[in-house]
Amino acid sequence: MEWKLLRAIGSSKRLYYTSRTKKPSLYSKISPLGNPSTSVATELDDWVYKGNKVRVGELQRIVRDLRKRSRFTQALQVSEWMNKNGVCIFSPTEHAVHLDLIGKVHGYLSAESYFNSLKDQDKTEKTYGALLNCYVRQRQIDKSLSHLQKMKELGFASSPLTYNDMMCLYTNIGQHEKVPDVLTEMKENKVLPDNFSYRICINSYGARSDIDGMERILKEMESQPHIVMDWNTYSVVANFYIKAGLTSDAVDALKKSEERLDNKDGEGYNHLISLYARLGQKNEVLRLWDLEKHACKRCINRDFVTMLESLVKLAEFEEAEKILREWESSDNSYDFSVPNILIIGYSGKGFPEKAEAMLEDLQKKGKATTPNCWTVVAGGYLHKDEVEKALGCLKTAISLYVENKGWKPNPKVIAGLLNWIGDKGSVEDAESLVTLLRNVVPVNRLMYNALIKTYIRDGKEVDELLDRMKKDNITENRN
Repeated sequence: MEWKLLRAIGSSKRLYYTSRTKKPSLYSKISPLGNPSTSVATELDDWVYKGNKVRVGELQRIVRDLRKRSRFTQALQVSEWMNKNGVCIFSPTEHAVHLDLIGKVHGYLSAESYFNSLKDQDKTEKTYGALLNCYVRQRQIDKSLSHLQKMKELGFASSPLTYNDMMCLYTNIGQHEKVPDVLTEMKENKVLPDNFSYRICINSYGARSDIDGMERILKEMESQPHIVMDWNTYSVVANFYIKAGLTSDAVDALKKSEERLDNKDGEGYNHLISLYARLGQKNEVLRLWDLEKHACKRCINRDFVTMLESLVKLAEFEEAEKILREWESSDNSYDFSVPNILIIGYSGKGFPEKAEAMLEDLQKKGKATTPNCWTVVAGGYLHKDEVEKALGCLKTAISLYVENKGWKPNPKVIAGLLNWIGDKGSVEDAESLVTLLRNVVPVNRLMYNALIKTYIRDGKEVDELLDRMKKDNITENRN
């Protein structure tokens, strides 16, 4: 299930970086610290040490921004710094935010401990709700149900958010059939469902391929006087119509979604573009892209990725190359994930030579590539039985390994190359490949099988190989 389609979009603000010179602010000092291991507390201490003022509003803005960017560790550091240094007395709202961040960074047990340490006057609906959200996020069913019961007893289950959390829990654990019951309970308890309440219930029917049920909830939602229909809900509906093969209904839902789209909502345009691509409607994809470019301040890397993914899905490579050129001529920062979409697309569609040419061009320009993409191209060559080219790409991938710790080559590509060398390659080919592979993966029987085959074919003794196998703790295959 696509949570980006389900979650309500609270703001359509898009984030940009410019090179304008301004008087440094605390926000400008902290915002660029994208590395999660970078301590924000040190920057805050340094800011104060230099005689600068610290404003509560700015710190709260920084916490909101870091949370929006999923930089939860740094957001928690700012919140902890505020609390520790007495910048402001935490209200239940600040405690709720802090508790939520603790849950995201350290888990629900730490959040539970923080909650238990709060004074009674700070244990309000907000902090109770934040802890419930922590339980739900980590799929703690018993704790969620027990905590919800406590909230009901205290009269703290009066907002849609509480019930939405429970619907999320059942969705996360795959018990979609229980979601409508929560919506019913909501209404029985005189709690008005909000857009997300209806949207997640619509999703529960769609996930079970119950189109009639989905349409029934949609009609109920549309009839509610307090609900303003949004693009997101119709996107969810369109998604399930597409899965059910109901193209006409999907297009109708997409049109309703577009009618409710904020002109500057790039996120919304991206979803619609992706859905039209799944329907195979190239013209609609290109039309929406033109609208997005005119409506938004400028297209960011995420927008280019969505568009390239859609065009590759449609096998419209010429159009994809045009989009890539647009990205290259933009002022956007270099992000390999953008051209990588086309590289993977070419490799998967039988054009590894074009993918390799793109990678070589990037390297000539001094741009970073990854070992994984070179392995993907190697797999493309291997599929076409162009083994020497596949080997060349794999060697390049392994040469990049030092700078990309943790990467492991695709086992299918490795197995394919070793099998080919075992059947047709030379001893030198086998020894060279095994030597390379030792740098990135543990030696295994498949490597020695390839070596043994080449040795036997060349008439060489294998006793030395068998000794090497024993030293590497590889048992001889006697089948």
